[in-house]
Amino acid sequence: MNLQDYIRDIQDFPKPGIGFKDITPLLISPEATAFCIETLVNSLQNQKIDKVIGVESRGFFFGILLAQKLNAGFIPVRKPKKLPFTTISASYELEYGTDTLEMHVDAIQPGDKILIHDDVLATGGTAKAVCELVEQLGGEIVQMNFLMELSFLNGRAKLGDKEIFAALRY
Repeated sequence: MNLQDYIRDIQDFPKPGIGFKDITPLLISPEATAFCIETLVNSLQNQKIDKVIGVESRGFFFGILLAQKLNAGFIPVRKPKKLPFTTISASYELEYGTDTLEMHVDAIQPGDKILIHDDVLATGGTAKAVCELVEQLGGEIVQMNFLMELSFLNGRAKLGDKEIFAALRY
């Protein structure tokens, strides 16, 4: 199965000059979704995962499915003031300014084996901030996996020697 057949390009969204990769055709297809999950799980080569992080909001779609498949806990990482309990936070650079992500302080125990999942690796700012949250709580990042990597934006450069897998690369 070719997953690229299930990614729709939308030009000038959410603003002029941006080429948006729409994953809703993938989500609509149970076969493509199942194939994508298997591809992401197989990239782990039977490594032990205690918790899967899904990054708001499109990382939630496959993050929870990965957690179930791996018999692991699921941790949502969200924008500020969206989580009800005490949180830790990490900020990252945007094209014009900064943004912040938060996670509950009790989400990770020291030594937990963590899989970080998001839909797209682009410039790497979001992924780097999530790594900082995991490291603050003493988690061990086993892998960062993504549905897509926009390799021309060189996001890997911000992530050091982390193991990174993307089901699709553009």
